Amino acid sequence: MSWFDPRPERLTLADGTTLAYHRRPGARPGVLFLGGFTSDMTGVKATTLDHWCRGRGQAFMRFDYSGHGASGGQFADGTIGRWAEEAIAVLDRLTEGPQILVGSSMGAWLMLLAALARPERIAGLLGLACAVDFTRYLLWDRLDERLRERLRRERVISLPSPYGEPYLIALNLIEEAERHRLLDRPELPIHGPVRLIHGMGDADAPWRISLEIAGKLASPDVRVTLVKDGEHTLSRDQDLRLLTRTLGELLDGR
Repeated sequence: MSWFDPRPERLTLADGTTLAYHRRPGARPGVLFLGGFTSDMTGVKATTLDHWCRGRGQAFMRFDYSGHGASGGQFADGTIGRWAEEAIAVLDRLTEGPQILVGSSMGAWLMLLAALARPERIAGLLGLACAVDFTRYLLWDRLDERLRERLRRERVISLPSPYGEPYLIALNLIEEAERHRLLDRPELPIHGPVRLIHGMGDADAPWRISLEIAGKLASPDVRVTLVKDGEHTLSRDQDLRLLTRTLGELLDGR
């Protein structure tokens, strides 16, 4: 795959769904990027990391969850458990050796779930705007009773998004996510290095969530970086420089 090649490769899952991905060979540990809710692998963070890893000869993987980007499936059929299983399938079938998982927003939640499921494969974790358990405080808690009743009745509703196309919110997404909540757990048995970056101006996932997750991790090697003027997307040039610098420190064992 060349840097400008727009054609992704495809991984077929057991149910026939195909996941689109771009994979770059290189040095280990590899880097696996997990995007956010409704985001895809053509976003600025994913492509910035691809370009940066290419420059230092690092193995890199980015992909689209089902119902996202170039992958198959319907967005409204997606759940936290399903997307986490897809991330684990990509980790298992498309990467080799130790990996550093980089998760953005919802991707940081899935990153933690994948690390809990495959601890032996994880060399480190880097979370951006960690949106663990967002289906409760960002989706359900923000609905008034009229919208909640409509969601119970229609099962799927559309809500405006500040980031572009409206969100499709499925009741099954919210209900299924309760099985994967992490903020209620007393400890998260993840033992490797973890770096969490969060904007203090994040209007979607409060920065205190990263602090709470940091306190639950079993690892002693956890650092939280707060960006005072940072917002949820963390996509400004200075945010991207912080991202690549932090990833470089993880890869170099610093």
